[in-house]
Amino acid sequence: MPRKLLNSELPRLTPQDFKEVEKAPLVLVLDNIRSRHNIGAAFRTADAFCIAKIYLCGICAIPPSAEIHKVALGAEDTVDWHYEQDVVTVVRALKQEGYTIVAVEQAENSTQLHEFKPERNKKYALIFGNEVKGVQQEVVDICDLVLEIPQWGTKHSLNVSVSIGVILWDIMEKLR
Repeated sequence: MPRKLLNSELPRLTPQDFKEVEKAPLVLVLDNIRSRHNIGAAFRTADAFCIAKIYLCGICAIPPSAEIHKVALGAEDTVDWHYEQDVVTVVRALKQEGYTIVAVEQAENSTQLHEFKPERNKKYALIFGNEVKGVQQEVVDICDLVLEIPQWGTKHSLNVSVSIGVILWDIMEKLR
């Protein structure tokens, strides 16, 4: 029977090492995420996958926040982040920096996640939207691609923090 590892036995980067390690060619753009817990989960997941940066837009709360910290467990201090009121401004700037802009949304002609083949020499900006309204249509309109997580049950969506985890794991696995 396998023995569960203690936290002290897990190979972990120090916060300083995390700042200096090469990051995945991915950034997250959070479009009007209302829940501080979901924002904290985004930070924690971004840290787990060494994501380059998080852009918090619109109504997103920003660190420092006790509610973000409760879920992020300090990842809000390791993952680079920037706040910008207007998500379209962020998306246009990222396009100028050479990012492929990807909305994670349910849309006509979307690419199903299992069919998506990320390219190693590209940088991707992954946009996740509001818990109720999703990614704004004006943002979807300027994206290069819309990725959709296939679902087979009775619900129409996943929690945004779950979607972030699913998408990041899948892309990182494909890039490895």
